[in-house]
Amino acid sequence: MIKRMHVAVNCSDLQKSLDFYKAFFGTEPTKIKENYAKFELEDPALHFSLNVRLFEKSGVLNHLGFQVNDTKDVLAIGERLRQSGLLLIDEMNTTCCYAVQDKVWVYDPDGNAWEIFYTKEDSEFESAGPRDDISLCCVPTETTAATAECCTTIPTGSTTIKLESFKNEKTCCN
Repeated sequence: MIKRMHVAVNCSDLQKSLDFYKAFFGTEPTKIKENYAKFELEDPALHFSLNVRLFEKSGVLNHLGFQVNDTKDVLAIGERLRQSGLLLIDEMNTTCCYAVQDKVWVYDPDGNAWEIFYTKEDSEFESAGPRDDISLCCVPTETTAATAECCTTIPTGSTTIKLESFKNEKTCCN
């Protein structure tokens, strides 16, 4: 029987990543070493580790996320993340990846995208509606997150999203 899912990501600066993930997960890590940290979450059941390694900024990872029970959970987690100093992009009632969803997004210090989402219903369309131009799930080749007041350019595969997502590192865009 499966105990919990395991996700390991490379990071360039362990302390910056620890600051982000402590705020994001709302808990302290269970282990910290010079080049490694581990979080063992119960809800959701996740074994998450950070590994300080050299890596290419562009890779095969698209994004990570947590599916929640309803929009109320999306809003509650979004508020907790905002209170922790993380800036989010909100996408409510958006059609993305063949589903109508309510979601929020944050980025870790190395540009890994995380979404908290609730799927309202299936859709026949990959993306649709007035926010096609800034949907993070089905992004065009280059995007600027219009909702972000202060931002840092973050590469996400072949796309670029302008968004500030790390605590205490706000750099305003011009």
